Amino acid sequence: MAEKLVTVDWVAEHRNDPNVRLVEVDVDTEAYGTGHIEGAVGWNWTTQLQDQVRRDIISKPDLEQLLGASGIGNDTHVVLYGDNNNWFAAYALWLLELYGHENASLMDGGRLKWMADNRPVTNDVPSYPAASYSAKDANPALRAQRDEVLQAVGGAASQLVDVRSPAEYNGEIIAPPGMTETAQRAGHIPGAKNIPWARAVNEDGTFKSPDDLKALYGGAGVEEGKPTIAYCRIGERSSHTWFVLKHILGYGDVKNYDGSWTEYGSLIGVPVEK
Repeated sequence: MAEKLVTVDWVAEHRNDPNVRLVEVDVDTEAYGTGHIEGAVGWNWTTQLQDQVRRDIISKPDLEQLLGASGIGNDTHVVLYGDNNNWFAAYALWLLELYGHENASLMDGGRLKWMADNRPVTNDVPSYPAASYSAKDANPALRAQRDEVLQAVGGAASQLVDVRSPAEYNGEIIAPPGMTETAQRAGHIPGAKNIPWARAVNEDGTFKSPDDLKALYGGAGVEEGKPTIAYCRIGERSSHTWFVLKHILGYGDVKNYDGSWTEYGSLIGVPVEK
């Protein structure tokens, strides 16, 4: 099994390996077109990783089609990276694991680190022979949904980690400036601990050391061994924290609540704190 976190040096050395496929997934869906790592395919999170009719993740058949069209087979090592310190790259990795593709890694530092190191980029869009891909059914052990989150309110069975900014957590704002997906109410889920996702990374976009991360989450009261649900606004920042807790710190039972605040903050009758 591939390492879950690889360095930019590793990517530079292995990006042309026949069994490695680089995939860029950005918050800014135009970023890929301005220059990307040679050989990397680009996925659009709004049109390719989301159901286009109902609010939900991409379906199993659509995932199989996307991976096949990207030249990715069941044995391909997928290495994901993107802007905003890998927000949607982490979301895409979570999605791949959800459907059973374990052979996937994040490039530590993402697009920011690659560019800061003055490594080469290209505007050429690669074309790969289509592959055949067979996904598994979505694994409920990685995804929290509304009813489970409501059961976790109060923290008796599970612990909730709100990875949004303090202003969002406190109910001063519903969404960061410029973000259009919002909820009907501001605040946070009662009992959730606020550990903003950005506290897990260094200035260059790479993840902090495991010791520093353990001190960060442990110091905020996140207990190792207790079932954990991470959430944000639409599920991408919480995917980043899910990756930290599950794959860097090795916490076993960690789920991403991709409905996050845009769902919870619009539910009628649920408890909300500010």
